[in-house]
Amino acid sequence: MCSDCTWQRKIDTILAQAGNRVDNVTGAISMPLYFSTAYRHAGLGKSTGYDYSRMTEPTRDVLEDVLAKLENGYKAYAVSSGMAAIQLVFTQFNTGDHIVVSDDLYGGSFRFFDLLANHYHLRFSKWDGKDYDQLDKLLQDDAKAVWIETPSNPTMKVIDIQAVAEHTHAVNAQLIVDNTFYTPLIQQPLNLGADVVVHSATKYLSGHNDLLAGVVVCKTEATATEIGNNLITIGSNLSPFDSWLLIRSLKTLPLRLHKQEANAQAIVAALRQSDLIENVLYPGRGGMISVYVKPAVNVDQFLQHLQVLSFAESLGGTESLVTVPAIQTHANLSPEQRSAAGITDNLLRISCGIEDSTDLIHDLKQALTSASKPAEVDSNAK
Repeated sequence: MCSDCTWQRKIDTILAQAGNRVDNVTGAISMPLYFSTAYRHAGLGKSTGYDYSRMTEPTRDVLEDVLAKLENGYKAYAVSSGMAAIQLVFTQFNTGDHIVVSDDLYGGSFRFFDLLANHYHLRFSKWDGKDYDQLDKLLQDDAKAVWIETPSNPTMKVIDIQAVAEHTHAVNAQLIVDNTFYTPLIQQPLNLGADVVVHSATKYLSGHNDLLAGVVVCKTEATATEIGNNLITIGSNLSPFDSWLLIRSLKTLPLRLHKQEANAQAIVAALRQSDLIENVLYPGRGGMISVYVKPAVNVDQFLQHLQVLSFAESLGGTESLVTVPAIQTHANLSPEQRSAAGITDNLLRISCGIEDSTDLIHDLKQALTSASKPAEVDSNAK
């Protein structure tokens, strides 16, 4: 026996060891995959702890335990998509409840909030993420929760989670943070005062562009109990195979994110020197960048000239992707809403993968050059 088996292990170790020492019968290093949806009982009132997979499932249990440790939460729930995670969080609220949301979010979040407002009469107010006097006024209108993304999608706004938590808790409201962009390796919102954390696990946590999943992590037992009971009712649990894939993916998250962040920082430095880039938005950490290309660049031609990066609607994977938010992630917003948020037709979002940074930079530069309009010739010049 070890002399000290209770020390606090680091995140890298927790992830690398995910699923190990679970199967004591065979000693399997890799987490076993349990496909069964039903479980046999020895008799009335007797259970192995598993009755029906919508309630509990061995592979998903291991995944959720790891996810809870990552965010330092009481309990995590793995569900079928990032949008399913958002839906699950909102099962806490009732018709007429008032929710304050930051004004720069994933477009699908706004689409869902519109559905809730139009069909279930929840009330939503937008906050700019900076003006705390404005936040206090919004909170005084019987707000039940504050929902923020930081960094935001796609303009990379950074919001002070700890400050928002202080204002939110002063009126006994709940703070919910979408931590998809940074992951628990860069920030742990629950440690900064948040009550609930949400991830689109499709993105960095799975990281291979081959899995659809969502995560909700709760700080307290009371919140976890309510959300857990609601999950049993709506049944959007992650499947056993996808749970197994996500466990496998989490093992390499630190390695992937380290490379993605290094690539992002190299690309940011290069693009800030380009005459064809109007502005670069980068929060300083992570693998996500947004850029405004100059009017001389034909965006469609730029996308068609890419040879390494792919024009696709996702992020956080091993392959580098470029997204045009105005026509993809935020297409459901009105032109006026997009303009107010800075989501213009020349805004591109880059998700840095794990390729060699010099190849990514070369690809971006050659595509920008190929897509740029030739300079107009001055007919009066001699």
